Amino acid sequence: MKEQVETRALKEGRYVIIDDEPCVIKNIAKSKPGKHGSAKARVDAVGIFDGQKRSIVQPVTTKVYVPVVERKTGQVLTIGKNSAQLMDLGDYGTIDVPITDDVRAKLEEGKEVSYLLVMGKTKVDMR
Repeated sequence: MKEQVETRALKEGRYVIIDDEPCVIKNIAKSKPGKHGSAKARVDAVGIFDGQKRSIVQPVTTKVYVPVVERKTGQVLTIGKNSAQLMDLGDYGTIDVPITDDVRAKLEEGKEVSYLLVMGKTKVDMR
């Protein structure tokens, strides 16, 4: 799910969709309007799932899409080689979440972890 907002309403630490990929905003630079042009904004962001840096430059009145990010809590049931199985503590459903080696080292079976549900994809949120 996603919603539409103007570029001027974006803030650092929030989310934006760039190139059909949900991203966390790291930096926003806004310029003043000139004699013949409108104010522009440069948004630098990092992809939530792939970690790739992306940026956009556009007028502040341009509409952009912002993903609806659901932060949920789940209990770790099993830890596999490339994924972990979590049980959602809200509806008690099970989901498979892909994990990396550094996340696998921090997970323990039976412990509660928070995870993100963004545009149909899931990611363990280890802060």
